[in-house]
Amino acid sequence: MKLDILGKILESDQKAVAVVGSRQMTPRGKQLVTEFVKALVAEGYTIISGLARGVDTVAHQTAINNGGRTIAVLGSGVDIIYPPENKSLAEKIVKQGAVVSVFPKKTKPYPKNFLARNRVIVELSRAVLVIEGTRRSGTLSTASWAANEGVEVYAIPGSEATDWLITEGVTAVNNPNELIEYLKAYEINYC
Repeated sequence: MKLDILGKILESDQKAVAVVGSRQMTPRGKQLVTEFVKALVAEGYTIISGLARGVDTVAHQTAINNGGRTIAVLGSGVDIIYPPENKSLAEKIVKQGAVVSVFPKKTKPYPKNFLARNRVIVELSRAVLVIEGTRRSGTLSTASWAANEGVEVYAIPGSEATDWLITEGVTAVNNPNELIEYLKAYEINYC
């Protein structure tokens, strides 16, 4: 996979968790993102997300605010930040991680690009954490890519998307410590 990269990807970024969820984040969702990302950063995980509104934005911002690394995967070229209100966030991400894309410069953020972006998010991650979402959501495509690629998927109960994923066999996590225990057990057994 060839990536255009603004910033730097370090070897330590291989220890990464994708944090994904709804663009129409609830107050509960915002609280969950903040709690889980703070805990992941404290354990040395890089946070991967898609720079979209909602969960992605809060995940990147929380990683930065807590001195962690974060990688934003775009559905456009690296020279076109979408959504535009996240331009200053993207500039901060470049200093504490990277903004990346599989698309050439000048590629606009067409809807079809976001499915390809979701696949890249999975390929850069050891695990995917789904915060919240609706039953018809791009978040589910990320979880599906992860399942197909053998990447562990975790979901927080309490939304249509996460509750459905859990009924489909995804591991439910109720707090950050539980997630970190699963991640450490996975690393011991498979890495």
